[in-house]
Amino acid sequence: MVIGVPKEVVNGENRVALVPDVIAKLKKKGFEIIVESSAGINAGFTDKKYESAGAKIVTDLSSLYSSSDIVVKVQRPVEHLKLKKHELELMKKGSLLITFFYSLHYPELAKKAAELGINVISMDAIPRTTLAQRMDALSSQANIAGYKSVLLAANHLGKIFPLMMTAAGTISPSKVVIMGAGVAGLSALGTAKRLGAVVEVSDIRPAVKEEVESLGGKFIEVPTDASMQDAGGYAMEQSDEFLKKQKELIFKHITEADIVITTALVPGKKAPILVTEEMVKNMRPGSVVLDMAVEFGGNCELSENGKTVVKNSVTIIGEPNLPSLVPYHCSEMYAKNIQNLIEYSSKEGIFNHNLEDEILGGATIVKDGLVVNDRTKALL
Repeated sequence: MVIGVPKEVVNGENRVALVPDVIAKLKKKGFEIIVESSAGINAGFTDKKYESAGAKIVTDLSSLYSSSDIVVKVQRPVEHLKLKKHELELMKKGSLLITFFYSLHYPELAKKAAELGINVISMDAIPRTTLAQRMDALSSQANIAGYKSVLLAANHLGKIFPLMMTAAGTISPSKVVIMGAGVAGLSALGTAKRLGAVVEVSDIRPAVKEEVESLGGKFIEVPTDASMQDAGGYAMEQSDEFLKKQKELIFKHITEADIVITTALVPGKKAPILVTEEMVKNMRPGSVVLDMAVEFGGNCELSENGKTVVKNSVTIIGEPNLPSLVPYHCSEMYAKNIQNLIEYSSKEGIFNHNLEDEILGGATIVKDGLVVNDRTKALL
């Protein structure tokens, strides 16, 4: 089977779906790989490296799509401005697309894929089970995004992080508050602690308190119960009454912070507002809010998607694609997730798209002209 790797066309996306090392391993498994020229250049991977790994480099994107049995991407398919065609329309009928598809946010894409006869496995729908851990691309990307979020926020803060005792006097450590103790939040916690900050973390799931404290953070206690996460370990959407109570409890923590990093996402839903305009108004001048959920509505009431703005003397960073700011390692991690999925589902270079399998069944959005993901079907 032939795997095609096109260059990402979404504005600001620097990652690439497969890197040369992974291509060399997939070649040994019996796959042929076609890579669009310059597909990996923004992530630091040249065409020469891809050719050395055994990939065929092509400049004709239409032929790449028409020749590929499997197309692997990072971003969801969009209209290709240069070719004036949707990326799904470039694929041949019956082929398989593996990418971050986000069908719960873009169900119309699933419908379009079904109508065109394109099969879709979404990397954001990989079940969070022990067996699927090696394929969990959401976690691999969130891990690095959490790290980058702290560096980006620190760059906008007019203070240093660590306690410093000097002849001129003592500098108190910066205070960082992180909303959400998922993969991104815990990575941000670890990074901020290594830089010397005092870190507090809030999460609706009481089970994460131990993880927060093991990394040196202080857990902000909010009355919760175990029902606040689903079977897959994701935070569930909460009632307006609960969110109001949560905001009241964390108001003091946020308004005393130098940096607030928000990471709260609910699959298929608009991100919950955790940092209100009133909170921002009461923060110290020069403080920073970094909203990691800005792409899906944002956790901060004043954040703007794709912009860094200053409101009430507080810098609010609305960077929607933090992994793209660390494209080399994020591409490496994502490529390994893809490799693990393909090797798990293949034998002698043939991909077996078995919906009875717990991982493939959970991650498949479209198969043989039908939308098979129940939650996506419900939205349609």
